[in-house]
Amino acid sequence: MAFEAITLICEAEEYAKRSRAQVMADARERESLAEIDGKILVSDAAKRALAEVREARTKSDTAAMAVAEAIAGEAENKKSAMRKHAEGQLDKAASFIAERIVKG
Repeated sequence: MAFEAITLICEAEEYAKRSRAQVMADARERESLAEIDGKILVSDAAKRALAEVREARTKSDTAAMAVAEAIAGEAENKKSAMRKHAEGQLDKAASFIAERIVKG
């Protein structure tokens, strides 16, 4: 009986050792797979972030161009108005200068 008990204990210890080794191997494999999955998730997130940045940059460039065009149009209108006003004042200025020359 004692021999059978020792044999059973040895078998149980061997089974526990093999089970532990298998559990550790499974854990390492799961850890490796989780690391790969994590890297894939990070890579996908980086790609999405880059696409979002590009989209935001395109939108902001479009908006900036619209604002710049509006400002340029406004400046052109002001320039035209000022030129028209200045041209209207040319006759007055010429008369004023001529009068000053004549009066001396």
